[in-house]
Amino acid sequence: MKNIFLILIALLFSTNTMAVKNTQYSLEKIISSLNQPWAFVFLAPKQILINQKNGKIILYDLETKEQKNILHNLDIHVKGQGGLLDLKKSPFFKKDSYLYLTYVEKDTSSLVLAKAKYRKNQALVFKNIFKSNTKSSTARHFGSRITFDENNHIFISLGDRGERKNAQDLSTHAGSIIRLNLDGSIPPDNPFVNNKFALDEIYSYGHRNPQGLFYDKKRKLLFSNEHGPRGGDEINIIYKGKNYGWPIVSYGKEYSSLSFVGEARRKKGMEDPIKVYIPSIAPSSLLIYQGDIYKNAQGNLFSSALALKHINRIVLNKSLKVIQEERLFIDFKERIRALVEDEKGFIYFSSDQGNIYKIKKK
Repeated sequence: MKNIFLILIALLFSTNTMAVKNTQYSLEKIISSLNQPWAFVFLAPKQILINQKNGKIILYDLETKEQKNILHNLDIHVKGQGGLLDLKKSPFFKKDSYLYLTYVEKDTSSLVLAKAKYRKNQALVFKNIFKSNTKSSTARHFGSRITFDENNHIFISLGDRGERKNAQDLSTHAGSIIRLNLDGSIPPDNPFVNNKFALDEIYSYGHRNPQGLFYDKKRKLLFSNEHGPRGGDEINIIYKGKNYGWPIVSYGKEYSSLSFVGEARRKKGMEDPIKVYIPSIAPSSLLIYQGDIYKNAQGNLFSSALALKHINRIVLNKSLKVIQEERLFIDFKERIRALVEDEKGFIYFSSDQGNIYKIKKK
């Protein structure tokens, strides 16, 4: 009966799943021999700045193939899933030259958001503008991704640090999505600002390990994907002040048994995902495509997969229901870590094996 129930859940949340080989797209390896490139941004059409998990920041020139180490002032704890993590340009980068990144601080093992002004041929001097209050002896479930909305807010995702109770505890930042102003201050309309039992920075909670986060400015919606346990990876639309259920509700199972995690698969007062993956794909990045290079893909969700080593494309209808899933590069042999769209509309991705690829039309 349990297996039948799992099949029914998979059918319910995996509408029109289609595994395809690379009939429309090809891959071009543009950079290799990196150390787990966790995130990267285009500073210019031919210049890529890359965060490596080991704490090193690399500037790579696509024309000259020159690779340069960029000095910085961060003291990074590199252990388990921790290290140097996400990297994003300011929404006003052409004017203010600011970079934002997340990392795990060496002394505290806390997740930190920092910003620095980029100056050519100079070291990056970062200033911490947010530090998680969560301390844990574990080295897992840090999150973490960064995105921006059109109202000068920055969002960052934080995992539960491997301690499930954190996700339902509003006195800790773990297991939540945080919303801040660009300078790190707290927006006065954050949902828990007037709640003395909750932290002001929290925007949503009940998350296990959200490693994909993207604000869609056209739909004016915040999307996230997160790792479930054994099964139960999710894509969620993130709403202000909402509880996403972990670990009370989950479609995933315990690692040590065949029993489901939590009390139920869904529960009143807790938000349902728009997509569940059974078995897990291990999503690590999320992109909503805005360009027109790839035919009929505008507005689609693209998720990278670590465990199943492919790119997952999700099509939504106007009611935000999943109507199609497509699995690209299913024969790929590398763990796909981060997705980036450049100014022309090409999608690039990095792998844990140290490479960055460009997706090209055949």
